[in-house]
Amino acid sequence: MSPNGKIGADAVLAKGWLGAHKWLLLRRVSQLGILALFLIGPWAGIWIVKGNLAYSLTLDTLPLADPYVLLQSLLAGHVAEKLALVGVAIVIGFYALAGGRAYCAWACPVNMVTDLAASLRRRFGIKGGARFSRATRYWILAMTLVLAAASGAIAWEMLNPVSMLHRGLIFGMGTAWAVILAVFLFDLFVSPDGWCGHLCPVGAFYSLIGKTSLVRVKAAQRSACNDCMDCFVVCPEPQVIKPALKGAGKGIGPVITASNCTNCGRCIDVCSKQVFGFGLRFNNKVADNAPRGETAALGNRP
Repeated sequence: MSPNGKIGADAVLAKGWLGAHKWLLLRRVSQLGILALFLIGPWAGIWIVKGNLAYSLTLDTLPLADPYVLLQSLLAGHVAEKLALVGVAIVIGFYALAGGRAYCAWACPVNMVTDLAASLRRRFGIKGGARFSRATRYWILAMTLVLAAASGAIAWEMLNPVSMLHRGLIFGMGTAWAVILAVFLFDLFVSPDGWCGHLCPVGAFYSLIGKTSLVRVKAAQRSACNDCMDCFVVCPEPQVIKPALKGAGKGIGPVITASNCTNCGRCIDVCSKQVFGFGLRFNNKVADNAPRGETAALGNRP
C-alpha cells in the first residue's frame, strides 16, 4: 500500500489524477453510455437502440443478443429466431476477442453498484465477512440452466439483478430497487466482492466465453513491482494477479490469462510503477533475465 495508507496515492503522484483513474473513467463512460443509448429512446423518442441487454436492435439493423439468455431460452424449449442467433454470434465474437468478463466491467450496470460497495468497504475499513468459493458462481450457473430446462421458462431472468436493474432503468424500477439494494448491502457488509466475484452466474458464463480471449492485462514490467499491494486491494478478482505478477520464478509469463479477470484496468490505474498494461495474450514468455525462485510477499488477499 502507498506509504500514506491511501490506495493509489503513489500512482496519483506519479501519473496525475487523470492518469491514475483513466481506465476507471473510461469504464464509467462505457457503462453510462450504453445505458444512455437504451434510455434515450423511451425518454426522448430517439430510437438508436431498441430493447435491453437481453436483446436489442441498433438502428433497426444490428441485432445483439445475450448468449446466456438465449441458452436458457433454448433449454426452456423455445425456438430461437434468426436475428437472435445472429445477435448471439456477434456478442460471442466480440467478447471472445475483448475478454469475456469485459462484459462485467464495461457493460454491466450492477458493476457500478458493487464497485461502490467495495469502495465504501475500503473507505470505512469494513473488514471480514462471509467467504464463498469462487466456484459457487459456476454451480449457480448450472442450476439456472437446469431450472430453465425443468420449468420450461427463463425463470432466472425474473430474479437476475443484472436484468432487473437494466429493465428497471429503462421501463421503471418497480421492486427491482429492493434486489439491487440487497446486492449492495451484501457486498458492503456480508461478503467483499460477494456478488460479482463469487455468486453471479452471468459473470461465470462470460468467463467461459472469454477463456481464450485475445485482449488481456499484462504485467509486462513486473520486475519494477515494489510490493505496495494496491493492485491486489482494488482488484475484484485478486487471485488472477499473482501468477502473472510473481510467477517469473516458476516460469509463468506476465500475461493474466485467468478467464475471471474482468479487464477492468484498475490494476493499471493504481500502479505507480506502471507494471501493468493492456496487450494481447501472445508473447507470454518469461524474460531471460527474470529472477528465479522469487518469493516476494503477496499479502493477505488470494
